[in-house]
Amino acid sequence: MSMKIPFLKNKQSKELFHYPEDNIPEHISIIMDGNGRWAHKRGMPRVAGHKEGVSAVVKIVKAAVKCKVKVLTLYTFSTENWKRPKPEIDFILRLPKEFLHIYLPDLIANNVRIEVIGDRANLPAHTWEALQYAIERTRHNDGLQLNFALNYGSRSEMLSAMKEMFADVNDAKLSLADVDEKRFSEYLYTAGMTDPDLLIRTGGEKRLSNFLLWQLAYTEFWFTDVLWPDFSEKEFLRALEEYRKRKRRYGGI
Repeated sequence: MSMKIPFLKNKQSKELFHYPEDNIPEHISIIMDGNGRWAHKRGMPRVAGHKEGVSAVVKIVKAAVKCKVKVLTLYTFSTENWKRPKPEIDFILRLPKEFLHIYLPDLIANNVRIEVIGDRANLPAHTWEALQYAIERTRHNDGLQLNFALNYGSRSEMLSAMKEMFADVNDAKLSLADVDEKRFSEYLYTAGMTDPDLLIRTGGEKRLSNFLLWQLAYTEFWFTDVLWPDFSEKEFLRALEEYRKRKRRYGGI
């Protein structure tokens, strides 16, 4: 796929990257951690780290398109993040609108399709309206699927899925005999998607933080101490190279 637009070009970089062509993860999920610490180290307010983190999103979307990844899921705002100070929450939830205002034409030109996973009910109107517009504008694209996990919590997702499934059983729309892992997955936010092949977490922490707990059952994990705003195309390719060395057995030999 040829690159068509400025945001997918790297005019300033003098590095020549090797983009692998085989054994590419079909679905990559990323816990984008370290924005606040990045800002603190520089004597800046935490929101400065979140703003800088948008630049990293642009770089990694670019790299995912170049590597022909099919699905990229970014942990953008968790159900637990509501515990943060209100000014920080408000800033974070304005970022999707600002990001899409600048980059949506580029994403459309590069055949990227945007989706959202999470509980949309509590999102501010300006956040959801911007995302809904982007979802509609990119609905027919069949390149990289870019998922923003917003107001997402995996335990909440699974409880909601169980309630919906039990309601369907009670209404005779579903038989208990038909309930298996595949059917349960159809009630999750990620219905219709493959499970992640690779999870990347930046910022040095080694935990899942209530992210895709069902879907990550057989996912390969890759952790780095690099804080998210500093996470580069080079680091992304390092993760892919590590993934390509691993042998996935799924419980077999």
